[in-house]
Amino acid sequence: MSAGENYRVVVIFGAAGGIGSELARQLTKDGCRLVLCGRTHERIDRVAVELSATSCQADATVSDQVDSCLNRAFELHGRVDGVVNCVGSILLKPSHLTSDSEWTSVLNTNLSSAFYILRAGSKAMRSTGGGSIVLVSSAAARRGLINHEAIAAAKAGVIGLTLSAAATYAPYKIRVNAVAPGLVRTPLTESLTLNESTLKMSTAMHALGRVGDPADVASAIRFLLDPAQGWVTGQVLGVDGGLGSIQSRTV
Repeated sequence: MSAGENYRVVVIFGAAGGIGSELARQLTKDGCRLVLCGRTHERIDRVAVELSATSCQADATVSDQVDSCLNRAFELHGRVDGVVNCVGSILLKPSHLTSDSEWTSVLNTNLSSAFYILRAGSKAMRSTGGGSIVLVSSAAARRGLINHEAIAAAKAGVIGLTLSAAATYAPYKIRVNAVAPGLVRTPLTESLTLNESTLKMSTAMHALGRVGDPADVASAIRFLLDPAQGWVTGQVLGVDGGLGSIQSRTV
């Protein structure tokens, strides 16, 4: 940042979703200048208008559209300090019932999007003194969960991507980290959280006795974006009520 420019520029993909929109609200309170990216023009515009942010329509599984949003942020502000990928999907099926098209969709939405966003973000940051890139994995990538084969594989790929990129870009002062949430109440997970029996079962799997809220994950991403955490890179932060690492007494 140059003298007199005390704000940070953060680009959020999936900014109209439950976690992405909450993160945008938290970062607005921090005084960040935001470029909010999403696949649906109407949804992303609503969040951008609410927060006086810049919107950019982009399908994160299409690399040219990801590049376009990062280029726009750079053209508007002359730098990019933070990039976050909140794009994701859920598929709960055993492998023998998962079609080729479902497998490809899960990989594209969760892993290819992370790669494209990392690639574009690192390019934007290399010439301006570094920054922070945060990706989203899952507790399912670190603990064997029934019927999670496709999503677990994709999210495990995000962990590998995070670790390798953290090593690659450390000389450029670019920090790369990930969060690995458990089940979070968002529009994406309503098929699970609005079903009483499924919610009860899912809650019992989390040692802290509840599923997550968007603010739980957003605040962790906010922490990793903060320049005060300048010595934190190559980390996967479990934000999961214990799901990914410890057993609940009720399971």
